[in-house]
Amino acid sequence: MMISTKRHVQQLASLFLSKKIFDIVLCPGSRNGPLIHTLAGCGQFDCRVIVDERSAGYFALGLAQAKENPVVIVCSSGTATINFAPAVAEAFYQNIPLIVVTADRPAYWIDQLENQCIQQTALYRNFIKQSCSLPLEESDCRLWSGARLINEILNTAVSDAPGPVHINIPLEEPLHRTMDAQLPDVKVIGNAQTRINLDEKALAAAAEEIGRADKILVLAGQSQRNGELDSSLALFAEKTGAVVAAEHLANLQISSGYCCAVPELVLGSISSGDAAVFQPDLLITFGRHFVSKRIRQFLRANKPHQHIHVDAGGGHMDTYQALTRVCAMSPELFFGQLADMQIQKASGGYAGAWKDREQETLQIYKHYLDRAPFSDFTACAGALKAVPEDSVLHLGNSSTVRYAVLTPGIKEVTWLGNRGTSGIDGSVSTAVGYASCSSKINTLILGDLSFFYDSNGLWNKYLGKNLRIILLNNGGGNIFSFVEDLAGRTGEDNQAVFQNYFFAGHSAKAQGLASTFGLDYLQADSASQLDKALEKFYNPGRIVPTLLEVFTDAQTNTKVFKGLFMKIKKRITNTETNK
Repeated sequence: MMISTKRHVQQLASLFLSKKIFDIVLCPGSRNGPLIHTLAGCGQFDCRVIVDERSAGYFALGLAQAKENPVVIVCSSGTATINFAPAVAEAFYQNIPLIVVTADRPAYWIDQLENQCIQQTALYRNFIKQSCSLPLEESDCRLWSGARLINEILNTAVSDAPGPVHINIPLEEPLHRTMDAQLPDVKVIGNAQTRINLDEKALAAAAEEIGRADKILVLAGQSQRNGELDSSLALFAEKTGAVVAAEHLANLQISSGYCCAVPELVLGSISSGDAAVFQPDLLITFGRHFVSKRIRQFLRANKPHQHIHVDAGGGHMDTYQALTRVCAMSPELFFGQLADMQIQKASGGYAGAWKDREQETLQIYKHYLDRAPFSDFTACAGALKAVPEDSVLHLGNSSTVRYAVLTPGIKEVTWLGNRGTSGIDGSVSTAVGYASCSSKINTLILGDLSFFYDSNGLWNKYLGKNLRIILLNNGGGNIFSFVEDLAGRTGEDNQAVFQNYFFAGHSAKAQGLASTFGLDYLQADSASQLDKALEKFYNPGRIVPTLLEVFTDAQTNTKVFKGLFMKIKKRITNTETNK
């Protein structure tokens, strides 16, 4: 095997192998040549090459989600390193262990008008669990120090709440000398993972709070599929009478008798007159972000008396300004321990109110959907209905994810989306990275600005035949039309500003990009065309990555979306008045 003569690089590769980190995403460059020669040349890693560093970061993020294991991303020096930053931030807020490796110039050349030199030390300091710069010198003492740093960094990436880490490597020329040799043996420092239980005192205190509460609301934020959590949470809800509110991105698979799967519809129906009915005595939260803005507004205005946040890393997430207790443990252990205790069950009235209102609003939703004109709302609902079971569904940000959380879920589908930072910049790349190592159909549904912004996510050789992209093209950033104090402004000047600088209207179409990157292309601009296209799109005989572009009208989209919640509010208000 041919590897670099740089000994810190050899040690790094050896420790990757020792810690079973095999997936590498390499970005072409010269300063990172020693890393490329070693990681690709030793023949023991699964190396992929992505030219665009921003896309590469998101590709690696999707790969790490699919593999449920750390993934290494490697780039050259200079602005290449900054292009990793959006994906690093997303990984940080989603607890995904990216191993970011950046090549650097020697410190003596930084800020001395040397090419491709920027300050790279602690570059991602606000979005990283830990970072280090390896020594330049290769004395025995420096090699020992470098190995210890690498061990610590790699252990940190997967400990407690996982997350991204950064290893910066200054490298002197010559950069491309190689040798036919094995990787060196390097001392491995282990990192034992423990499963922490609540001690008896803390467990008794939590059980007492739960026992006193008649209205218990559990909010499940974005999470990975977890069968142990499903079981323990269902048992907890059955035993306590708690309401479990979970958007699709929580990936829960528990009985609808315990789970409100479309909380956004329920929240959209609540008025000031019935807010007290839905206000919890006790709020329990776990997981990452909630899409719904309404849940944040409702709970901040109608605060629970107690709020327990469950987080393995002990994060003090006071999203609703009511936090009273943090339990630093995994949610499956938390709910499993409490479900084993004797806790007085709530009256059932609170859970009944949520389930009754959910059924009411679902009926209104279905009735409205059947009669709504063709729009993003109906197209997204139709696409979600067609998505095959036991597949993977990626959601773009902005309006697309908001349409999706309104739609009753599909069983046995894994739901994913970049909700850590909720940016539009990496949806395509992340989905492509995930799909590249998945045997299932992977569907990405996203809007036009998201797609065109990240179209470089298709510029690689890892587009699998299982990739399906549904592009909702409404000619701009339609979500800004949902903002009342922005889109509702009258006057010719205000409308011109909105169209040009917020909506960012365009006439771009994706057929040319599909051809450029080797995707099959379908299109639809009506309900009947969409139905026919979806039949072809998900035909089991289709063995090529495919893009389905759906054209809709932005003004119709806005009216339909706002009309749904107006209809829900009006119907529920009339029902309550007539009781």
